[in-house]
Amino acid sequence: MTEEGGGVRQWWRRKSTTAKVETYTRWSFHSFAVAEAVATVPLLAPLGFPEAVPVVLAVLAHAALCALTASRALDWARGNRGRPRVLLYALGLLTAGVAAAALLVADRSADGQVQQAAGSVYAMVLAVGSGILALGVRNTTVYPVAVGGAGVAVGALALVAGAGPPAALVAAVITVLVTGFMCFVTALTVWLLETVYELDEARENRARLAVAEERLRFGRDLHDVLGRNLAVIALKAELAVELARRGRPEAVDQMTEVERIAQESQREVRAVVRGYRRADLGTEITGARGVLEAAGIHCEVSVEDMDLPDETQSALAWVVREATTNVLRHGNAQWCAVTAGTDGGKVVLVVENDGVEDVRDTGGSGLAGLRERLAAVDGTLTAGSDGATFRLVATVPPGSPGSPGSRAFLASPDGTDGTDYPEDAS
Repeated sequence: MTEEGGGVRQWWRRKSTTAKVETYTRWSFHSFAVAEAVATVPLLAPLGFPEAVPVVLAVLAHAALCALTASRALDWARGNRGRPRVLLYALGLLTAGVAAAALLVADRSADGQVQQAAGSVYAMVLAVGSGILALGVRNTTVYPVAVGGAGVAVGALALVAGAGPPAALVAAVITVLVTGFMCFVTALTVWLLETVYELDEARENRARLAVAEERLRFGRDLHDVLGRNLAVIALKAELAVELARRGRPEAVDQMTEVERIAQESQREVRAVVRGYRRADLGTEITGARGVLEAAGIHCEVSVEDMDLPDETQSALAWVVREATTNVLRHGNAQWCAVTAGTDGGKVVLVVENDGVEDVRDTGGSGLAGLRERLAAVDGTLTAGSDGATFRLVATVPPGSPGSPGSRAFLASPDGTDGTDYPEDAS
């Protein structure tokens, strides 16, 4: 593959699913205009020169106006700009004019080749024009009226031009079928595009709700741990103040009790934070598989049965969590594989996918946070892409020393420090 081709592929891979769908939709409607210009010109050869020149110019102008109107109408459908009313009216008039002219030429010419060429121009202009015009209509109930009106108008025009009732009826039926089909395709395409964006928004809302729910849970845990103890501390401190004012020696005992409760609260808070930040490897792999499958990414899991210390499991679990986040956020993968096992006396975790992730290895990135966590258990992390596959490899000695209370363990996965509670002096 050439460098230019590789650049286009990378550009396409880095787009989100919703952006891909929108780009595909825009290209589809623009391709209608291109196909009209390309396919119609050869059909005009039977007209000869210079009779074919006005027809060619009219078709090219119609194709260019279709492309411009499609772009603006899709922006309007996405809510990015106002409705392009002037372009829609201009396109409607030009479509009607060119189609009527082609129909009259086909009816009045005795040359079979000219009739065939004019009929092809009529069908092409009518199909592309009606499909683009349908983009500018939000209320789909208008489609049957517009399609039926177009059929009646074409039939009446054919009768006025001198065609017999059978020929007029055929022209009207063809018009209804062509415009009806293009309106249906347009309505379905716009509906699919809106549905994709709604699903993407719903997924983002679900993620935000999950984060909010987790914060509430953590807040409830801290409230349960600290609420009672802080109330007791406040009461005992108040009692100690009153006793001290009266010169009673019991004030010292009350302050000693306050100190004991404060230290106990400190230990409980630290336990809550550790439990909140502690991650289980098996749970994370199962959760990652479920999330990826729900996002339409095929996930393959191969994990050996290993008995690992809690510290090692937690560090590797964070690798799985961060890698899954990167797959969903940065890449546009179709499949992902998670492999964990032993190699050369070390535990090796590999997460790879076919989405080329734009993850820069900087001090504030998630990879830096993972390296800190793995460093606490004497582990290493490598990550990179070969252009088609992004691979993240974590290697950890199976019995590495590590403490759940270490600074690296308490660091958040984005590389920033978590709350580092000091150990008790005791």
